[in-house]
Amino acid sequence: MAGPAGIGKTALALHAAHEAVSRGWFPGGALFVTLHGYDPVQRVDAGPALGMLLRGLGVREEDLPPTFDEQQSRYQAELAARAGRGEPVLVIADDAGSTSQVLPLVPGHRAHRLLITSRDTLDPVALEARRLGLGELDPAPAAALITDALRRVAPHDPRPWQDTAALDEIVARCGRLPLALEIAAALLAADPGLPLTALAGQLKAEHTRLAALRFDDQQGHSRAVRAAFDLSYQRLPSDQARLLRLLSCNPGPDVSTEAATILNDAPARPVLAALSRASLLSEQPVGGDRWRMHDLIRLYTHHQHQEIDSDELRQECLDRLLAHYRTTADAADDHLRALPGARVPERFTDQLDAQAWLDAERLNLLSTVPAAAAAGRFTHVVSLAASLAVFLHWRRYFDDAIAIAEQAFTAARELGYRHGEGQALNNLGLALREVRRFEEAIDTHSQAVTIYRELGDRHGEGTVLNNLALALQEVRRRGHRIRRVWRALTGGARAGPR
Repeated sequence: MAGPAGIGKTALALHAAHEAVSRGWFPGGALFVTLHGYDPVQRVDAGPALGMLLRGLGVREEDLPPTFDEQQSRYQAELAARAGRGEPVLVIADDAGSTSQVLPLVPGHRAHRLLITSRDTLDPVALEARRLGLGELDPAPAAALITDALRRVAPHDPRPWQDTAALDEIVARCGRLPLALEIAAALLAADPGLPLTALAGQLKAEHTRLAALRFDDQQGHSRAVRAAFDLSYQRLPSDQARLLRLLSCNPGPDVSTEAATILNDAPARPVLAALSRASLLSEQPVGGDRWRMHDLIRLYTHHQHQEIDSDELRQECLDRLLAHYRTTADAADDHLRALPGARVPERFTDQLDAQAWLDAERLNLLSTVPAAAAAGRFTHVVSLAASLAVFLHWRRYFDDAIAIAEQAFTAARELGYRHGEGQALNNLGLALREVRRFEEAIDTHSQAVTIYRELGDRHGEGTVLNNLALALQEVRRRGHRIRRVWRALTGGARAGPR
């Protein structure tokens, strides 16, 4: 059973063990050993683990064999004897850090079962094991985890059902990660007067969320999401740790192997696959060359990126990623706009290929626009917005088209790029018309006409006047429309093609 830190592997293993024993599947009982595979101080190697299991099987301390090989032989003999009596045993090896840590614990007789939990995908061939991957909880069970925990502490605590919206907000900001949800429940249980809205507010800011997801009891014991992630991160080889940090540059919800290779400045798939085996990201779907991190792991890697990598490296990585999205989106847009027989970039085989890339990267591209604006990369904002305009209209993502056109207009103004302002306003007017905000579309197109006229761009002016006429038609202002169309035609005549 594999999954990231805090995903609930131990809790599920214990629940499954109790259920299996209660159903009579393991009359020989269940044995549990915690291996602390990710803690360099508390790590339990295979030898000491065998000793614990032998004691659990009833072997007295004075009868424990002195050597590792003898202990392993005695362990298998004890299990074989129970199998002969029809008493299969369930062995649970919790928090294993490597295959070698658990391989000696594998029962030789197939009547018995070994259930392993680990943050890494251990070698299933060597262990002759079936892998079960765990992800975050669904929203309803995640909310129930907090509600049930509070109900056990104080059965009449009214907060979970008094403010379900705040509870849902807490669940979302915990990323539906069981460890984070348990910490949130502990914070609420420790302060019965704390409103759920107050805790949701404490978890709102991304830069402090991990620090807020920490609970210290009066005995000095601490549970913290960041500390759990630290143990996984500190085990990574330098190349994996570096790429994991650099992936936080990507502003969208997932990243392609191609974009990761741009960040890594070397083939990235082997490193991404290793990070996936460490449960720090996952390929979704498998074989799809797209990789996703849990929201809290993304925050953690962003903090690591800010703390460890230099300003120069962070800026360089962001610029490489922006350049990749900008040039590729521009090539895809050329395919979408191309007339039959026109020469188009070889980056895509055809229009369908270009459109498939835009579909896959849409959320990344839309997130890149405000990220580029925040970083002061206004040229990227204007270019990306222009490259996405046709695609967003084709796919009818009009709200997205409005948002990036507004951002492009602001960026063009920051650059003093009047032509970019006119282009952004024209695209904005088109999207506003599609969502039936006709008066705003008319006003926006009118502003664009003024800009193109000031620039002496007769072709641009004619195009916008035509779009303005279409908006005027929607509000039945036919006289205005006729004048705009006539001006567009006569302007086009002066500019050249009619």
